[in-house]
Amino acid sequence: MSRYSRHIILSDIGQTGQDKISKAKVLVIGAGGLGCPILQYLTAAGIGTIGIIDFDVVELSNLQRQVLFGSSTLGKNKAIAAKARLEDLNDSISFIAYAEKLTHKNAIELFKQYDIIVDGSDNFETRYLVNDASIITNKPLVFGAIYKFEGQVSVFNYNNGPSYRCLFPNTPEQGSIPNCSEIGVLGVLPGIIGSMQANEVLKIVLGIGNVLSGKILCYNALTAQTSTIKIKRNETNYQSVLINKDNFKDKSINISCESAIQSVSIASVLTKNNIQFIDVREINELPIVKDLKVTRIPLSLLEQNLNQIDAYKKKVLFCQSGVRSKRAVSILKNANITNCFSMKEGALEINNYTKGS
Repeated sequence: MSRYSRHIILSDIGQTGQDKISKAKVLVIGAGGLGCPILQYLTAAGIGTIGIIDFDVVELSNLQRQVLFGSSTLGKNKAIAAKARLEDLNDSISFIAYAEKLTHKNAIELFKQYDIIVDGSDNFETRYLVNDASIITNKPLVFGAIYKFEGQVSVFNYNNGPSYRCLFPNTPEQGSIPNCSEIGVLGVLPGIIGSMQANEVLKIVLGIGNVLSGKILCYNALTAQTSTIKIKRNETNYQSVLINKDNFKDKSINISCESAIQSVSIASVLTKNNIQFIDVREINELPIVKDLKVTRIPLSLLEQNLNQIDAYKKKVLFCQSGVRSKRAVSILKNANITNCFSMKEGALEINNYTKGS
């Protein structure tokens, strides 16, 4: 009663709600930047059973953002080190550490043991693996991702809602999108996004509030702005995963419901005719592209401004780094708008190239 008193006195939670929390079983994929705050707050909230899977070890560069670890844990497995720290935070709940890599061979059996899956991974291969295993085992998936100063949160496969493949049907080419070890990340950002993910878990467990299903919340740490993009369920994507589930453990599952998003370079399209360049960054983002005729439609407003898309031209979409432009192409494809491409280079590179030309 004393530990959870601030929950229990909330009329929307009470003792009944806290009992639901204590009976819940949650599996967290990854004990890194996102996993640490997720685990910390779920532990403090009193989630009854928490699974932690991570095969990686603690490195000095992790300490800038992975708040469960310190100098004494350097070189130790992250799942095991996190478990030890969390047991000190709350010794009344059960922790299970899996010091191994999540694969197609162990994912299904592991997911079956839990009520909710939380994705704190940092690579696309794992994200698609987690998504497909969640569909096959019919588990809600709380998703989070970070990139430099931006983060995203959503809940997939919840009450017949859309999945990650409804947003991004196909795995991007390996190495086409850099990770935080290559481009960096603001240290507090995973704390913000991970806390949001923990919040979604508690809403699902308690059955309160509006769960982030059918939409993805985007947060910009530099402007403190948020935007929400709607996601529609693609039945073909769901059924393709289920049809191939017998081959899942052999890693032969290969969903190709939609053609892969194609990327182009500024050099390959600059001299072409009949092209509409579309900037999907927020209006206040810099630098402004000057030497190119551009249609500016922020990603958060894209679906409401489809009338600005020229159906008779090739559409080349760009953002700051190439991540949001791929998401924008996906949205246009879901709206049956074809001949769309994502530009590899961001706005700064476009300005540099056009000046040089």
